[in-house]
Order: sequence, then C-alpha cells, then structure tokens
Amino acid sequence: MSLSDPIGDMIARVKNAQARNHKKVDLPSSNFKSKIADILKNEGFIKDFKVLNEQNKNILSLELKYHSGNPVISNFERVSKPGRRIFSSADSLPKINNGLGIAILSTPKGVMTDIDARKQRVGGEIICKVF
Repeated sequence: MSLSDPIGDMIARVKNAQARNHKKVDLPSSNFKSKIADILKNEGFIKDFKVLNEQNKNILSLELKYHSGNPVISNFERVSKPGRRIFSSADSLPKINNGLGIAILSTPKGVMTDIDARKQRVGGEIICKVF
C-alpha cells in the first residue's frame, strides 16, 4: 500500500493508540520515522522504540508513555504537509506552547528539535509539533 504522507500516518496511529490507551503501537518503519521516534524518546514523550524485522518488513514499534492514566503526548500535529511545505529560518522558529512543547524539524544537519536548531543557528522544514 502506497501512502502519500507516511509521517501523517505515523501521527494518526500514535493518536489513535493513545485514545484507546494502548501500551504500544506498530507502524511501517523508515529511517526518517526512526529519527522522529528517537527525538520523542529523548524528549520524554515515549518510553522506547524498536525496529523489528518481521516477514522481511521493518516494523517500528513505539512504547507509549502515560502519566496517571493520561497520555504524555497531549497534542501531536503535522505542520508541513505534502501539499503545503512550511519552512522556517533559525530566527523565526516558533515556540511551541510557550516552550513546554517541541517542534521537530528536518534541516540540512539532520532531523532535530527546534531548540537544537536555534542553538546550531540552522533552519529547515517544520515537520510536526508535539506537546
């Protein structure tokens, strides 16, 4: 099955799994999704992630994180979509939820958070917002 927006699919699967209080969610893997999962883990939004190889297909398995029964990720939304790409310079990167959330960017130096992009003075495509 061909997806026109695999990152949007990842976000939808995570939201749906959290709405049903699932402990983990499996989705088709890619290097880009693995980097996003690594950022989510480092920032404390998910417990852990693994890339599994089942029937010659790579599966990304995310362990979701909950705090007193509520999901840690309260809002997870796509910013730059295939139909409309959103780019930002290092100076005009948005603050997400007054610094309580993060924006994940795809930059020439790799996938990183808005905080890291400001430190390295590099802009890029704003992939999604998490808080």
